[in-house]
Amino acid sequence: MVRNRFFVLLSFLLVCCVLPAQSRRPSVKPGIEVLRERGFEGLRGKRVGLVTNPSGVDSRLKSTIDILFEAPEVNLVALFGPEHGVRGDIYAGGSVVDGNDTATGLPVYSLYGRTRKATPEMLKGLDIVVYDIQDVGSRSYTFISSLGLLMRACAEQGIEVMVLDRPNPLGGRKVEGNYVEPGCYSFVSQFRIPYIYGLTVGELAMLINEEGLNLGEKGNEAPLSCKLSVVPMEGWTRDMLYADTGLPWVLPSPNIPSSRSAICYPSAGLCGEFNNYLQIGVGYTLPFEVFAASWLDAEALKARLDSYDIPGVAFRIIYYKPFSGSCAGQLLKGVQYFYTDYDRAELCMTQFYVMRAVKELYPDRDPFKDGSRNAMFDKVCGSRRVREMFSASFDCAEIRDFWMKDVDHWRSLSRPYLLY
Repeated sequence: MVRNRFFVLLSFLLVCCVLPAQSRRPSVKPGIEVLRERGFEGLRGKRVGLVTNPSGVDSRLKSTIDILFEAPEVNLVALFGPEHGVRGDIYAGGSVVDGNDTATGLPVYSLYGRTRKATPEMLKGLDIVVYDIQDVGSRSYTFISSLGLLMRACAEQGIEVMVLDRPNPLGGRKVEGNYVEPGCYSFVSQFRIPYIYGLTVGELAMLINEEGLNLGEKGNEAPLSCKLSVVPMEGWTRDMLYADTGLPWVLPSPNIPSSRSAICYPSAGLCGEFNNYLQIGVGYTLPFEVFAASWLDAEALKARLDSYDIPGVAFRIIYYKPFSGSCAGQLLKGVQYFYTDYDRAELCMTQFYVMRAVKELYPDRDPFKDGSRNAMFDKVCGSRRVREMFSASFDCAEIRDFWMKDVDHWRSLSRPYLLY
């Protein structure tokens, strides 16, 4: 009998080892599953609106739209489409238009077209609006801006907001980046928060609501608080990256095809704001994972980066041809980077080290020189000082001091809102 039990246990362990990660039972339940298990508590008897996109799914990939629409307890009456639309059929930067969802027939109101804030007409007759979108953990990703403006619009109309929580793919411990400063608020810097904020979207919503950070589209309107509830996940801990959750990754936007892309987004996205400078893998199979150009000496770039001995980061030489974009079909030369020690690595600083190395190797290659993209770079950074300081010297130590100056304050401010 003991021998039989031993072989049963051994067989079970072998199966667990060979099964793909996504075929195992997820260790984390997203908010939509918790809501369903609670019998849609908080929605029963109310007229419900929903802000979502293709990433709003349960662990078996069923859309939150369909879950709420099919639930007898829920009266889902309207959908709201952020950037890329509720079904993900609008490409990056494309305008989302009002219409009807072909699967359910429900009206769809655009939050990324003529207005980015829900109007009173859009919200008319609703009792509560639910938000369910997979976040990426970086301030410049527009979905949290849509959430903040939605909360503000609902506060003005006396409508409740419910956030269905999801994992932060960067984990719950990474915090990097300065606060947004006056004059630099925008749809990619909507709140006075760090660039990497280390909170789940539910935690962030609570903090914004309670700390008066919901300042309107231009960052200069009086804050408003809505009646907010958050349906938490089960099983998520702050040390988890997305791969640790066992949940399937559904790309929340076209250039974030994997959870690794979410980690790399803050590592290269600032640099990627400059045209005709470095190609960062968008338009190829490695979005935000590489730095390359047709004119680069890849070996020299890698050697220079290796000489910096950057904590937690390693580089390899790469050659590739993008499929789309301004460099489509060109052979590009550069480096791909990997985080060999994620806890020690400072994600955003990776691109500053790369820009420094390029400047040292090619003094005439200055991304700030023509000025055409400086304003956008400032908006994404949330401050003009980042550009002004870095463009003067390309000194990574100096820019790091400024970039990380608000981290300790943020950790203290956000601590009361941690759910996990």
